[in-house]
Amino acid sequence: MERREFIKKFAATVAAMQLGDVISLIPNAVAAEVPTAALSRLRLADSIADVLRVPSVCLNCSNVCGMNVLVKDGQILGVEGSKTDPNPQGKLCAKAHGGVSAVNYPERIVYPLKRVGERGSGLWQRITMEEAYEMIAERIKPAIAAGHPERVVFHGGRNKIGDIVGRFMNAVGSPVVLNHRALCSANKRAANLTSIGDKDWETVDAERCRYFLNFGSNFLEAHQGGFPLMRRYVKAKAAGAKMVTFDVRLSNTAGRSDEWHAPFPASEGAVALAMAHVIVNENRYDAEFVNAWMNVSLAEIKTFLAPYTPKFAEEASGIAASDIARIAREFATAAPACVAFTNRGTQGHQNGFNNERAVVLLNALVGSVGAEGGYAYGGSQSIKGSNFPEPAPIPPKPKFSTDLEDPKQYPLSNHWAKMKVSELVFDKLLKGEHQVDVYLSYTIAAPQNWPEGPQVTVAALKDEQKIKFHACSDVVYSEMAHYADLILPDATYFERYTIDARNAYELQPYMVLRQPAVEPPFDCENFADSLINIAKRLGPDIAKYFDFDSYAEFVAYRLNSLPKRDGLNGFDYMKKHGAWVWNKPKNYRPFAKTLSAEQLLGTTVENGVIYQEVKGKKQAIGVMQNGVAKRGFQTPSRKFELHSPYVEQMAQQLGIKDDGWPHFAFPESMTQRKPHQLVLTTFKWNVHTQGRTAPQKYLTEIVHDNPAWINRQTAKRLGVKSGDFVEVTSYRPVSDYQVHNPSDVVGKIKVKVVVTEGIHPDVIAISNSMGMNYGGRIAEGRNGKPAELPAFAQAEDADMVNHIWWDKRRGGAGNGFNPNSLIPINPSPLVGNQSWNDTICDVVKV
Repeated sequence: MERREFIKKFAATVAAMQLGDVISLIPNAVAAEVPTAALSRLRLADSIADVLRVPSVCLNCSNVCGMNVLVKDGQILGVEGSKTDPNPQGKLCAKAHGGVSAVNYPERIVYPLKRVGERGSGLWQRITMEEAYEMIAERIKPAIAAGHPERVVFHGGRNKIGDIVGRFMNAVGSPVVLNHRALCSANKRAANLTSIGDKDWETVDAERCRYFLNFGSNFLEAHQGGFPLMRRYVKAKAAGAKMVTFDVRLSNTAGRSDEWHAPFPASEGAVALAMAHVIVNENRYDAEFVNAWMNVSLAEIKTFLAPYTPKFAEEASGIAASDIARIAREFATAAPACVAFTNRGTQGHQNGFNNERAVVLLNALVGSVGAEGGYAYGGSQSIKGSNFPEPAPIPPKPKFSTDLEDPKQYPLSNHWAKMKVSELVFDKLLKGEHQVDVYLSYTIAAPQNWPEGPQVTVAALKDEQKIKFHACSDVVYSEMAHYADLILPDATYFERYTIDARNAYELQPYMVLRQPAVEPPFDCENFADSLINIAKRLGPDIAKYFDFDSYAEFVAYRLNSLPKRDGLNGFDYMKKHGAWVWNKPKNYRPFAKTLSAEQLLGTTVENGVIYQEVKGKKQAIGVMQNGVAKRGFQTPSRKFELHSPYVEQMAQQLGIKDDGWPHFAFPESMTQRKPHQLVLTTFKWNVHTQGRTAPQKYLTEIVHDNPAWINRQTAKRLGVKSGDFVEVTSYRPVSDYQVHNPSDVVGKIKVKVVVTEGIHPDVIAISNSMGMNYGGRIAEGRNGKPAELPAFAQAEDADMVNHIWWDKRRGGAGNGFNPNSLIPINPSPLVGNQSWNDTICDVVKV
């Protein structure tokens, strides 16, 4: 039977679909020109007097801002900022408001679907949740029975259910829990870990800061903790603070800075070291901090910094030496109420780890580390471990690792924090380096968001020998779901429980509770509950660890370890108020805190470092300062480590030239770039978060197109103007995790350009989050009826039938371009952070 006839015969309408019916989810399966009636929805203005406010937490980006969900008659009307969450201080951004549209998205997945035909063919059969649980369990059991639990793999993005995921995978016996950290902030975290021993990024004490030295962060739009930081920056600016931004692109943050400088890509470390050179050689450093808290002497620091003059940095970056020296002096004069900080623009290079360490050094030299108004850290509350115990019995952790989740080539990726090297996962699978019997994916859109995602990721996901079974939990028919064997209908973040927290910008620990504002529709279910139900079907040896009925019960158990407040247990208090703030002093200069007599019981002192034996191992807990036991930094020396013996040791073992100091050197691709070639950089809009937000109507109405930015003088050389198209061809990096021919092409795309002075002449910039192949009509930018989909028959939206004005078939701009097909898999040395911004391109007019 012809495939078209097969679909026509068996595909069901939304209203009539029954168990076992086969449907097609291929885009454009059905077209329509006549709008249908939109679902009549309540509006907030209709009546606000009896609206129910449910405290919860946004999850449309990494800021996780507390919000009240406004509910009436079981329907979400909107959201408002929660004043009980100390981070956003009662305010929300556009992403939080736009996220509401995900709940009633007409093309939402609401039933479990089993693949029919070849993987990626787009044909699905509706089954029951019970069948779905059994299907997954019956594929996990053989891996366990064969003594290969590592063949069960979990891969999640920003999933927020790490507690139950970890419990499930530990019970199975598999250590292979993958994340997306190396695509995001691994170099930044590794720099903080190496320098101060903290596992997170800095928490700028922004409200009290008087000088912001910003390297590559666009926190007014997109940054970890960006919205809370922005709120406090506005107050600081009103009080007279200054901000200087170094960024290859005139971002909204750069545009609202007092000064914007566009350095050559990857040169930020040279600029930071040159500033350090000025601060040290002009005696503008904090002598008390340098002498007491750094693990090297002032003489050693001067020797290290000697080559990194402002003139050296000018040659590397293109920024005037006089400006570099002037800004260094201004920064030091504002100390300690000053901060040098970074984000993806600085770390996303082969030399990103040392770029980051160089910027952190500036804070140490002027004594702003941990200072009021400075480079604060460590004030957040961990929601792991004994403070929030899990129900007993607790499954033991696997006592082995694999090269998939713990690649030995990148020792800093997992030494202190589980950062993984996720950009390598699909390449390793294609090469047969790890057998996968069961692959569980959750909250990631790797075909869209991974480097070489449209090529390498898709090839791995389609290969039924490399990934034998793929179960995907998702809200919509996403890029990831399209290549699954089973789709589980996920609950949105408006319909589920999770405990959450972020960097505490008030420097007092806090946490928030995400809770259901409405019930999930049809068969939609929190994936945490799906894992619990699967575990119960894996036999008594695993089911015993899941002797509770739901994730809500699991969360309640953990939160009830909190003391009672207002006569309520922890869970009920959190449900009522949404947030819990610990009444502790602000976390200034934690390294200088004196250890108590109780903390010093059973300790020993060696070379000034205080040690305690923990589970048979010697662990540093403090350092002696002038005869007083201080906490110090959480590094091996308990001091700020400008020179890292651990980095030097690991580099020697791997045969990498690195003496443990944060030297500056350009990535080899940059040094061998031909004069006419451009460097590709990518960025985020304030209304989008990778692959998560494109199906959300109101956000994609705001931004649905992403032309490439090029400089005016570059455009003149290429003979192009705004609105013209260019072909961008990208190449393999010169140095990489494997041998490549640098003339090898990674990808080609034709993209529209916008000409602007707001970008470095040697750079081409394309935003991410666009160019979806799947995700429904909004993400795909196409009018018409939905693809045959078991979803909300009563929730059709007339705008989506005929009023998507960016539909390319009707002369619109289209749904944009995916730049990740151009970007090679390119982990940085030692850490493995993806070098997003080292991609060398040829650009020609078409």
